[in-house]
Amino acid sequence: TFLLRWTKTMRKSVLNVVVATILAVCTPVTAGEFNEVLSIGDAAPSWTDLPGVDGKKHALADYKDKAAVVVVFTCASFPTAVDYEDRIIDLAKRMGGAGGQVAFVAICVNRVKGDTLADLTERAKQRQFAFDYLHDETQKVAKDYGAIFTPEFYVLGRDRKVVYMGAFDDKTDAAQVTQRHVEAAVNAVLKGEQPAVKETIARGCRVRYVRERK
Repeated sequence: TFLLRWTKTMRKSVLNVVVATILAVCTPVTAGEFNEVLSIGDAAPSWTDLPGVDGKKHALADYKDKAAVVVVFTCASFPTAVDYEDRIIDLAKRMGGAGGQVAFVAICVNRVKGDTLADLTERAKQRQFAFDYLHDETQKVAKDYGAIFTPEFYVLGRDRKVVYMGAFDDKTDAAQVTQRHVEAAVNAVLKGEQPAVKETIARGCRVRYVRERK
């Protein structure tokens, strides 16, 4: 009787292990709710020597004295990204600017007409962007962040961990916006708090990643 009970118990234990293993293998694992690479609280991927429209090379470490860093993957060749420029400019002027506690960094990784460094440099002069605008031909930075759309935003806290990622706000039409996710996340960082909304799905055109031939 004891041997029979022991055998049944062992069978059940083995079955549980097998089921757990199958679930672990078959269930897709994603880092965040909408991001397959990063989770909230992860250390922000760094970068160095990215050329900017100002003719200089830039690194994430350049903003070490800032309380928060807003990173946006964007471009100049797609309408949704262009539509968001005014909103980004406004927030950068209000919360960044000379001596401000917040750095705003735009990064374009597209390698298409309209998104070259020369194109971005000309556009930056025309629009008088109040933030650094960088170009990454390798596309590595965007991949490290798991960026899919332009524009897609990441708010980094004082320790340069990700506190928010996703859309700038809740509506593509600026006139219909009721929730300003990036601004709320930055305000939370400045207060030493966590934002109420930590992740949303970004809206816009897809990043034009170069297909890798196998």
